[in-house]
Amino acid sequence: MTAKQEFLDQLRAGLAGLPQADIEERLAFYSEMIDDRIEEGLTEADAVSQIGPVNDVVSQIIDDIPLSRIVKEKITPGKKMPVWGIILIILGSPIWLPISLVILSVLFVIYAVLWAVIAVLWAVDLAFIVSGSCGIIAGIIGICSGIGIPGIAAIGSGLLLAGLSIFMFFVCLLASRGLLALTRVTAKGIKTLFLRKESAQ
Repeated sequence: MTAKQEFLDQLRAGLAGLPQADIEERLAFYSEMIDDRIEEGLTEADAVSQIGPVNDVVSQIIDDIPLSRIVKEKITPGKKMPVWGIILIILGSPIWLPISLVILSVLFVIYAVLWAVIAVLWAVDLAFIVSGSCGIIAGIIGICSGIGIPGIAAIGSGLLLAGLSIFMFFVCLLASRGLLALTRVTAKGIKTLFLRKESAQ
């Protein structure tokens, strides 16, 4: 077996469970990529090695495909379900349906609360920026008006709030990036569950 064919076979196996159209599209893409590099003078083995490990390629492809497309592919009936399977689903629906709804609701609430906390952090940061700016401006006006000590105190307070706003900015940025990363990891985990289920079948 050639290096190219081995790579494509491993890629097909890694993508099992994705919509068939996406699998064929990716296989054609990487096959053409390998051929192009061979035409540029690389050996087949070198052309394949430059693409990188198959697992990394599979991971990137899964990241790029929207979760909604994978879910839609799985819930679209591709084959008839056995009668006993339909009966079990109907009989078990009073149990699994409420439990599923509760779990989904709790996860959604947790996710919404996390974003609400981040929104509050950004609001606090904005308040620090506005308050600090106002304090500095008020202090300058006070000094110019002959109110020295209160003006200096206002400028000091404004500078302190401005410093806190810079610190809060990085905290908010870190929290936002962390939640976005968690969202991506969660979506990828759900995709992987669908793909594993498909592979097991």
